[in-house]
Amino acid sequence: METSRAIDLLHALAQDTRLAAWRFLVRAGPEETPAGVIARHLGIAPPVLSFHLSCLARCGLVVSRRHGRHMMYAADLDVMKDLTDFLVEDCCLGFDAPPDTTIIAKEF
Repeated sequence: METSRAIDLLHALAQDTRLAAWRFLVRAGPEETPAGVIARHLGIAPPVLSFHLSCLARCGLVVSRRHGRHMMYAADLDVMKDLTDFLVEDCCLGFDAPPDTTIIAKEF
């Protein structure tokens, strides 16, 4: 994953309503959930939720589909897996000692 893509995903989640909606969809599992159900659960107006779900859908964190008059949403866990893999890809590379914090502090 490119850094700019990771930043876009993290930016999308860095807002209370979007993070709550995404977490709700994760708990809902792979089944699609109507936007109205999500709005009621989160206690927000449907137009406000629609704005936030659109943001999550644009970056690929959720998938959406129209079912009659309703929009259905589901979390795309593959996208989150890619993001978490990117975030920890350099973890545990075999460093024997912690970094010299005096050098790090001087850089700032």
